[in-house]
Amino acid sequence: MAIITASQAAAFERDGYLVVEDLLTQEEIGYYRDIYEQFLDNRINTGKFRSDLGGFLGDDQPAASRERITQIMLPGRLAPDLLQKPLHLKTLAMAKELLGEDMDLDFDMLIDKAPFTNTPTPWHQDCAYWISMPDTRAASCWVALDDAVKDNGCMWYVPGSHRQPVRTHRPAGAGGGALMCDADEQEGVAVEIKAGSCIWHHGGTLHYSRGNSTVMRRRAYITNFRPAAMVQFEREQGFDHTGEREVRNTGAQSSK
Repeated sequence: MAIITASQAAAFERDGYLVVEDLLTQEEIGYYRDIYEQFLDNRINTGKFRSDLGGFLGDDQPAASRERITQIMLPGRLAPDLLQKPLHLKTLAMAKELLGEDMDLDFDMLIDKAPFTNTPTPWHQDCAYWISMPDTRAASCWVALDDAVKDNGCMWYVPGSHRQPVRTHRPAGAGGGALMCDADEQEGVAVEIKAGSCIWHHGGTLHYSRGNSTVMRRRAYITNFRPAAMVQFEREQGFDHTGEREVRNTGAQSSK
């Protein structure tokens, strides 16, 4: 039985993003929140896979007890049981429906914006981070583990931007925490969603989020998919999404 309807698939192709509500049950949300805290508290050792995506602000900013934007790469490698849990299984099934039966998990990650960290994620397109590949089909699924609203860091998208040339990207700052390109909220749409729902976006879709200026949590679990042959191609090139963030693909195009 299909998860994605024909109208949803058409909207995804048109806009470059798609909201799917109620991906997770309340029980499943509780499970993922619990394991998320194990990662954040380092009860599950994250080692080199943990970084501050907000490090671009530089050392002149006030010190914080936690990263401005905590990013933990490859939680499914660090805790392999996650790969057989509902979030991964459901999002893989949807990826196949949206972009083809050959889609496979490329990588997963956690991105946490703690209360009052108030650090935006700059405008960017994911494909700028990636190496050039002959098959550019790729999509990310951003799963909210807390209600996501504008002021705690919900996602913003520029509709149709995946159909336009990739914008020029540059490091957001000396800290190497993120890439950025020129865009602003007037171009975009804020997509507020409740905990347990998710948003899909193409690899070329422009997106960004404000910082968390509230008392609320803003935990997200992201799965990223591309054709299995292209995952193998990446690995053969030594690219596994754990290295330094840099502009790798200035001419990337997202597939339609």
